[in-house]
Amino acid sequence: MKSICRFCLYIFIVLFLFPFSAYTQASGKKFVVVIDAGHGGKDPGAIGRIIREKNINLGIALKLGALIRENHPDVKVVYTRDRDIFVELQQRANIANRVKADLFISIHTNSATNRSAYGTETYTLGLARTEENLRVAKRENSVILLEDDFSKRYEGFDPNSTESYIMFEFLQDKHLEQSINLASSIQRQFKNSAKRVDRGVRQAGFLVLRNTGMPSVLIEVGYISNRNEEAYLASEKGQLQMAKSIYNAFCDYKSDCDRKQGAVISRNRAKEKTDSSLRNENRTIVATKTDSEKSSVSSGSGIVYKIQIMVSPKKYGEKNSCFKGLSPVSYYRENGLYKYTYGETTDRKKLLQELPRARKLFKDAFIVSFKDGVKVK
Repeated sequence: MKSICRFCLYIFIVLFLFPFSAYTQASGKKFVVVIDAGHGGKDPGAIGRIIREKNINLGIALKLGALIRENHPDVKVVYTRDRDIFVELQQRANIANRVKADLFISIHTNSATNRSAYGTETYTLGLARTEENLRVAKRENSVILLEDDFSKRYEGFDPNSTESYIMFEFLQDKHLEQSINLASSIQRQFKNSAKRVDRGVRQAGFLVLRNTGMPSVLIEVGYISNRNEEAYLASEKGQLQMAKSIYNAFCDYKSDCDRKQGAVISRNRAKEKTDSSLRNENRTIVATKTDSEKSSVSSGSGIVYKIQIMVSPKKYGEKNSCFKGLSPVSYYRENGLYKYTYGETTDRKKLLQELPRARKLFKDAFIVSFKDGVKVK
């Protein structure tokens, strides 16, 4: 328990004492994006029939960086690796923090025992609310087991222990809204531009995201365990389409940053014909659509936080005694069930202060997020 507390303190320092973010760039400072190709070297990542994850990740990362460099001279691109080498998880975050990055994009490829699983997912930092999200986080975090003295370096964090992930509920990420906005844009591009299956924006406890001090996302570009998707991701065409999709989402994100800083916006969409230099350089959170029946979830823009207190197949009025006096209470529908929530705010910190009160009445209460009226799982 002491080791987990020390780890929490370390993370607090990383998130709240780093004096930089996407919206606080110094005047004249280049926008810095760090592109992280997951795994590498002695760590192959997931292994497919014809290719290893580390090679897919690197191929897409290099193509993404080339697109940004070609079209955005005002942006500095930094890779955590640009070749097949092993980079420790903490070192990846250290690179981003050291260059005072404005954005961190980590690229990975998913895998599952169910070989029919396919589609793209983009993760932001948070507590995994589903077994599937927790499985992905455990798999990606398990790379620390390849590092020397990992137990000391990560303050006793055990990537295979569910208990180690509880801390992610209480450790806040001040860049969460920017991260979710970018993740949502990436998923839209995957669906609309690359014509991939959109599995949504998700949350889970990834160490590489937790240790960075800027808006960050971790992308799962598809399933290497699916024969068709593996072939697509192993191909030059597939990797380029995925890189273009991420690039277009980056353009949207960068333009939004520029608007908020009052800067002149320079936005160059990915070209359909890739130039030779590029060829050479080679709403869990699932944003799930709720039932069509109208619920009381706000449909306004932005991110709203609520405390989920109970689930029932029945619809209850707000004053029902089953809510034990909590007010205001609302609900949303998912999978044919009514899921009841208490409170509503755009400030997650305020809701964390209310969580102990809710748990005295409903011991399994937890915080849920909604973006533009769509649940963030």
